[in-house]
Amino acid sequence: MSKEKRDLKEEKKKRKCRMCGTRQAVIRKYKLMVCRRCFKEIAEKIGFKKFD
Repeated sequence: MSKEKRDLKEEKKKRKCRMCGTRQAVIRKYKLMVCRRCFKEIAEKIGFKKFD
């Protein structure tokens, strides 16, 4: 395994949700670092709007 792939795996292990701690489906955009389930709960509070 190349060094680059190892570095990516190590980086992925470090990513976790700030609220619940899960490592699955973490939203990193805008440095949110929350999973999609927690994001759904706090989206309106932090200024995101739901479009139909």
